[in-house]
Amino acid sequence: MDRATFVHENFIRRTSAGDFPDGAPPAGVSAETLLAMFRAQCLSRQLDLTSRRLQKAGQGYYTIGSSGHEGMAAVAKALQVTDMAFLHYRDAAFQIMRAMQVPNQTPAKDILLSFAAAADDPISGGRHKVLGSASLNIPPQTSTIASHLPKAVGAAYSIGLAARLEPDHMRLPSDAIAVCTFGDASANHSTAQGAFNTAAWTSYQSVPLPLLFVCEDNGIGISVPTPKGWISASFSQRPGLEYFACNGLDMAETLRVAEQAAHYVRTTRKPAFLHLRVVRLYGHAGSDVETAYRDKAAIEADEANDPLLVSVRLLQQAGACSPHDALEIYTETGADCARLAAEVVTRPRLKSASDVAASLIPPRRVCASQAVPSARARHAAFGNDLRAMSDPQPMARLINWALTDLMLTYGEIVVAGEDVGRKGGVYGVTQKLLARFGRNRVVDTLLDEQSIFGLAIGLAHNGFVPMPEIQFLAYLHNAEDQVRGEAATLSFFSNGQYTNPMVIRIAGLGYQKGFGGHFHNDNSLAVLRDIPGLVIACPSRGDEAAMMLREAVRLAREEQRVVVFIEPIALYPMRDLHAEGDGAWMSRYPDPDRCIRLGEIGVHGDGRDVALVTYGNGRFLSEQARQALLEVGIRARVIDLRWLAPLPGDAVLAATKDCARVLIVDECRRTGSQSEALITLFHEAERVGAARVAAEDCFIATGPAYAATLPSVAGIVAAARTLCAADT
Repeated sequence: MDRATFVHENFIRRTSAGDFPDGAPPAGVSAETLLAMFRAQCLSRQLDLTSRRLQKAGQGYYTIGSSGHEGMAAVAKALQVTDMAFLHYRDAAFQIMRAMQVPNQTPAKDILLSFAAAADDPISGGRHKVLGSASLNIPPQTSTIASHLPKAVGAAYSIGLAARLEPDHMRLPSDAIAVCTFGDASANHSTAQGAFNTAAWTSYQSVPLPLLFVCEDNGIGISVPTPKGWISASFSQRPGLEYFACNGLDMAETLRVAEQAAHYVRTTRKPAFLHLRVVRLYGHAGSDVETAYRDKAAIEADEANDPLLVSVRLLQQAGACSPHDALEIYTETGADCARLAAEVVTRPRLKSASDVAASLIPPRRVCASQAVPSARARHAAFGNDLRAMSDPQPMARLINWALTDLMLTYGEIVVAGEDVGRKGGVYGVTQKLLARFGRNRVVDTLLDEQSIFGLAIGLAHNGFVPMPEIQFLAYLHNAEDQVRGEAATLSFFSNGQYTNPMVIRIAGLGYQKGFGGHFHNDNSLAVLRDIPGLVIACPSRGDEAAMMLREAVRLAREEQRVVVFIEPIALYPMRDLHAEGDGAWMSRYPDPDRCIRLGEIGVHGDGRDVALVTYGNGRFLSEQARQALLEVGIRARVIDLRWLAPLPGDAVLAATKDCARVLIVDECRRTGSQSEALITLFHEAERVGAARVAAEDCFIATGPAYAATLPSVAGIVAAARTLCAADT
């Protein structure tokens, strides 16, 4: 007999016999509340059993259950529906209990539709078995390693900020709190530890952060036991984080302590840690053979403490329900699940690639029209900078002015990152923004990229358009899962019901003379390029950077996209192109209403002998190479991609159609670079005569060899001459 069947039959047998775990009677909880929580627990348990039957019949696709964690129904009862909940995958009881607090909800059918991967699954549209509901304020989570904790911190921070700034698409009322749940094993993950630290660091400074962490401690992570007492020892004395603990098997005690914890968070606007001691029944998932790694005695000890048995005892002690009536509730709930399961397996499922990808790009949203900032407002913000706008300027300054105009226009923009405030950024790009817009909108974060992204994702959940900054491209790798696994997937897994629009600014790429080596000169975008739905922009000149940044904000604000804006560090201060003092790489600040649309490429020159297809620093080098090629009789044009994802393939093909040859100039490494996609583009279009110059598959050195592995003007010229010579 499998353990799920054993636990099921054991519950029936022991309830019939009145054989329950010992414990004190409930105090201060009404019979009605106890009975409601028990019904939620029974439904959660029966859904677990049904999921296994569906899988056995080839009609279900997920069996990581919530059995043993049914005490989470009491946590849901202790909270308000307006409290945004980022849930652990074992929290069906939480979602069911919350659904019971909202009219016209059908939690059993909704969750079964998810088990069956039905196209009308109300949260993911058949794309994944996830807990979640837009009407219940539960964004879907697929995390098993607590990667949802950083954004819960961000969402909690957003509540007070939204009360002050009132963004148009605000979702959370000012008295709300955020809650996130996770297992004891996940609490050890670096992502979780970063979130705990950020929450405590924020609270320690008396910055409002109404967040309830809920740790469901069942003592084991798949097969690895958690040391006894570890969670309590780790969290009970953390500065800035109030600790509460309860027996999660006892729904009455859990409700009482959860209410205390929620009250603390709601009234003090400080974070708290609620530690629930629970058990895990049935093993990790349906395919898991728990007896292969765990003593039978330990398994049976957990089964003997089945929380449903504890709940029936509490109901009996409170006079709310007899064991016989409780067993009837359990049995009738199982019959309801079986009936609904037979219905949901007949529902259509996703079939085609277009079906699956339909929610990859978020839906557009209606945004309130914004008045153009008045001359007085711009003068107050820019001051003497207004006079300088008539003169050519380098890229860093023009990006700064574009940020200022955007923040003047859209009050929901928040800039956040390491050193963006008082210092004005490592390269001065965010200088004066703190003085212009204040600490509410220019946030100096702690040095943790995961927390920077988490802040941005959480802010975006509550109506803001965050613009997080990552100081150097190499630092992205500390936190790339927050983009790949969280921000970029939210629309996909919520069928467009939840989004987290943002513009991520990253200073990066190579050619910094003698500075920093690899960690400050990273020339690989591969980790971003393969993320579905992500927009990647990379400007090459200051005026274009300003106009592209405006489009990036429009994409985030109106189309709810996640945009990565790569700013070439070496071009921040660049002034000259061909000769010292020529000022040819500087440009005037474009009028605030001008922008460069997504997919709009740059075409420079009209030569037909060869097209140099490039971006970022590559355009700067290619412009120098174009002049050198002209001196040897080769007429070139430069095609600036500007937008790296989605790749503007049709525009590139059209712009190079009348060119005899194409040379791709890519400052990223040969393996995984944009040049691979571009070579493929020309090959599939049956365009002959395409070649590439790309960086070596090597890290960048510091000192005089800083550019040794990167494309050079001489290398571009040589490659173009060789390519054109093939025609003769």
